[in-house]
Amino acid sequence: MRKMHQNSMVLFVFMLVLVLAAGCGNASETKADAKAGTGADQSVSDAKQAPKVDLTISAAASMTDALEEIKAAYEKAHPNVELNFNFGGSGALQKQIEQGAPADLFLSAAAKNMKPLVNQGLMAEGKEKTLLKNELVAVVPADSENPAGSIGDLGKAEVKRVAVGIPESVPAGNYAKEALTNSKLWEPLQPKLVQAKDVRQVLQYVETGNADAGFVYKTDALSSSKVKIAFTVDSSSYSPVEYPVGIVKATKHAKEAEEFYEYLQSQASLDVFIKYGFSVPE
Repeated sequence: MRKMHQNSMVLFVFMLVLVLAAGCGNASETKADAKAGTGADQSVSDAKQAPKVDLTISAAASMTDALEEIKAAYEKAHPNVELNFNFGGSGALQKQIEQGAPADLFLSAAAKNMKPLVNQGLMAEGKEKTLLKNELVAVVPADSENPAGSIGDLGKAEVKRVAVGIPESVPAGNYAKEALTNSKLWEPLQPKLVQAKDVRQVLQYVETGNADAGFVYKTDALSSSKVKIAFTVDSSSYSPVEYPVGIVKATKHAKEAEEFYEYLQSQASLDVFIKYGFSVPE
């Protein structure tokens, strides 16, 4: 009997050791699982809490529609980047950058508004190039029977108001002035000229009937159903319309700015620009 009792005690102790060992193993696994789970959750949390980067892009008003479409695609692929556009006349945007206004990239409708910034060392070295080309056209209201079929027709009595961008600050206005000067019409048309702060305002004047004709880019004309192209301005009568893009040296988001700078040169972006009437330099 005593021997059986001893055997029972040995068996009981053995079973107790097994139970305790299993318990410790489960506890270890539970801790490991908890630790792994915490790590996974932390990774997700870190991704969600990644700092939001706001990029400010000063861009010529004529690029509005194309850039808004590019913005939607880019932000979808880069959820931690928000693109904020400052659209306006390239001359005005140039002055803003010279005066220290915050900007990460600059897209100008004329090389003459980019070169001074490069010369002053305000643009990142080696991060400036010609991105696109455009052409100048004259538009009239879509329902107009306006006789302006050529630049010379703008002098006719039926054409009472002609809208142009302010030549000193709006590249499209400067190109229009060049073309009109070469046609010996700049001075004779002065009483008819209505000046606008950017090319989109020129378009608006024609759309609303506040101008009988206006000089805009082909891309602007194609963006509106309220106007029609009266004629394409002879390209030999004005300087080539080139759109340079560059990274502003003072950017606080150099990495993100360069990534968007490169994206603007990608085929995906160029296809959007082409859709809106721009052309790509050869």
